[in-house]
Amino acid sequence: MKILRDIMTSEVSSLNSDASIREAAEKMKNLNVGSIPVCDNSNRPIGIVTDRDIVLGSVSKGQDSLEPVESVMTRNVITASPDTDVHEAARIMAKHQIRRLPVVDSDKLVGIVSIGDLAIRDIYENEAGSALSSISEDVLK
Repeated sequence: MKILRDIMTSEVSSLNSDASIREAAEKMKNLNVGSIPVCDNSNRPIGIVTDRDIVLGSVSKGQDSLEPVESVMTRNVITASPDTDVHEAARIMAKHQIRRLPVVDSDKLVGIVSIGDLAIRDIYENEAGSALSSISEDVLK
């Protein structure tokens, strides 16, 4: 049985909620990622900001890129623990239609798992494909 601890990215960059939208975008570009968790001063996830959040919540509205990232972040963060089974993680991601799942231990951010992390392991390819299909259905509507 594989658990998230076995496949998660453990070196995760995060932002504080008062970081600017521009800073979030620059960090995403430099790290070549599509999302960044937003944490409080105790490293507890309070949100997540995606490249899509920035485009739809800021750029398309002509919002100043110096506004705080909390103005565009998703606040209801779905998380899992490092001991969550990867099959359960795939189900969580499909159910909530998310592509990235922050991993927390004692309420602190310790990693992140993407749908791609699940897909590159052959044993989970079908589940990752199913999860991605479920996630993408809403986007295609």
